[in-house]
Amino acid sequence: MNTVELDTILDINTLDQYCSAIGAGTLLKSVVLFEQLMPEYVDSLVSAHGENDKETLCAEAHKFKGAAGSVGLKRIQEFAQLLQHGEEASWELSKQSWLDGITQNVENDLQQLKHYLENRA
Repeated sequence: MNTVELDTILDINTLDQYCSAIGAGTLLKSVVLFEQLMPEYVDSLVSAHGENDKETLCAEAHKFKGAAGSVGLKRIQEFAQLLQHGEEASWELSKQSWLDGITQNVENDLQQLKHYLENRA
């Protein structure tokens, strides 16, 4: 995957700053923790959506956005950011596609992130 493609998935600038500050190995430990917690995050989003619980869905998306951003998962963070704003006019029509964006990409994006950091370590 070239750098331009990778930059749509990962926040390369932030990751490079983190790697310089704390080291790729330390950041990779945070990514592994995120990976362990990720199924629970996704389940919470899917459950809230299935129950049509807007308040919980927005709150869970907000938490997921922060967690994804803290490890440089740019695309996932962007989908979660859109999903957290239930007051937006397009939210009802778009929430399923944003949730799909998370569920269909998070595992691949995590693998790309881990590969990126392993090559930096």
